[in-house]
Amino acid sequence: MSLHVQEPGEVPAETVRVARKAFPKGSLAIRVRDELGVLFRDEAFSGLFPARGKPAWSPGRLALVLVLQFVEGLSDRQAAEAVRARIDWKYALGLELGDAGFDYSVLSEFRDRLVAAEAGRELLDAVLKAAGVRGLLKTGGKARTDSTHVLSSARELCWLEQIGETLRAALNAVAHAAPDWMEAIALPDWFKHYATRLEDSRFPKSRSGRDAIGLRIGGDGMHLLQAVHGAGASPHLRELPAVGILRQVWVQHFQLVDGEVQRRGPKDRPPGAKRLVTPYDPDARCGVKRDTMWDGYKVHLTETCETGAPNLLTHVATTVATVPDIAMTTVIHTQLAERERLPTEHFLDAGYVDGPTLVATRRDLGVEVVGPMPSNTSSQADSHSGAYSLDAFSIDWDNKTVTCPGGSTTSGWKNRIHKGNPSIRIWFSRNDCQPCPVRSACISSPTAKRRELEFRHQDEHDAIRAARATQQTPEWKQRYKTRAGVEGTISQGVLAFGLRRSRYRGLGKTSLQHQLTGAAINLARIDAWLTHRPRARTRTSHLTALRPAG
Repeated sequence: MSLHVQEPGEVPAETVRVARKAFPKGSLAIRVRDELGVLFRDEAFSGLFPARGKPAWSPGRLALVLVLQFVEGLSDRQAAEAVRARIDWKYALGLELGDAGFDYSVLSEFRDRLVAAEAGRELLDAVLKAAGVRGLLKTGGKARTDSTHVLSSARELCWLEQIGETLRAALNAVAHAAPDWMEAIALPDWFKHYATRLEDSRFPKSRSGRDAIGLRIGGDGMHLLQAVHGAGASPHLRELPAVGILRQVWVQHFQLVDGEVQRRGPKDRPPGAKRLVTPYDPDARCGVKRDTMWDGYKVHLTETCETGAPNLLTHVATTVATVPDIAMTTVIHTQLAERERLPTEHFLDAGYVDGPTLVATRRDLGVEVVGPMPSNTSSQADSHSGAYSLDAFSIDWDNKTVTCPGGSTTSGWKNRIHKGNPSIRIWFSRNDCQPCPVRSACISSPTAKRRELEFRHQDEHDAIRAARATQQTPEWKQRYKTRAGVEGTISQGVLAFGLRRSRYRGLGKTSLQHQLTGAAINLARIDAWLTHRPRARTRTSHLTALRPAG
């Protein structure tokens, strides 16, 4: 397929006439064309197509089809049918009424091109650019961000299903690539155990029986891996994706001990960030957030929250499920700054806030992060314990000394890296701590012989103390209520746009899905703003409404 750039023209007169007659009050697709103009142009996608070949259907129009598809929650077949049959879509796309459209498979091919070029964010940016020209986007003021979990499109598997399906997928891949070689090395039981999906099997109820099946699958997989890497195997078999996944899963779960296959213990397995959970979605990971556990990904949504304009999503980021929120704060700010959409006040959940981020964001970008600073979790910080927390110690930053509540001063001062962040560790002399009359209120451990402290450098230390003090005030709590609105955005994304379940497999395609979802939410909100449709009120149950005030 090659790209022949087409300049977008006016909507054909007959299409306009029929659309006005059929939709006297308009529709979302018609208002998008009337109010925002042409959102996507062919030249923006010139790098996705070769210079020679059969002319491709207009990529600018395909991009709009993808966004409208997510607005209405349509499948590829339904979206292609809408292009052929719906007048309002033909109006939005600038097509003649008799245009036959395209085969639905074109959408999947176009998405693959977007994923390969990592061009999904450009679709969201194009909608935001058009909204800015129309005066519907306000940046530079307030914004808010939160994340939610996203389930993989692949079914969640138990351990036996995971290893069994991984082996079955590898066997099928090898059998397709080298059927004669596979027939020669296959064990007789393989055709009985792995001809059908493992979910159709009935596993034993006893622990010993299930463990025996696990070791049998482990041995079969090890036999295949040894054969594939043996001298008689074709080298290209080792490069099959399914064989690579089999090798990775087997390293996670099994080991050879004196020639026997044994299952690894829990402490001998790779960390969760590297551990595969299904052979059918290698990018998916197992995430845990409080009481929620899921296999898949995580999506971060950032939206404007200014008065006098619709709240539009300015940034959407997708990660694997194991990436913590705090790792994304700087990424979000950096990418917003690149597009000149950085807010001056950013309302965040507690998971996005820590001392280094608070200081660096204010110093480097001029952004004030408004979010709960995590509390001090040390045993001495408990207000009911009566113990001396870090706040009870006086720090002389210039002379690098610390004075304790008992009056002793220490010069034991060491800079180090703690959990990836620069910090300072200090310690007092045993001769001062042992006879100290307030020792019981300072040292909680009966075996500890001296008090040690760990704290951040001065700018971060002062920022953390100030933030913890400020967030206890009524004024700060009232101001922080602004962040709550992003929960409604997540709810809208989940209920109306399928945000919480991936349509596709792989991080790249899931990320594209979320960029398209962000663009679709923006179009829906712009349409609601233009038609003066009020936002839904927060639902309150009848019982909650009877709750006494205060």
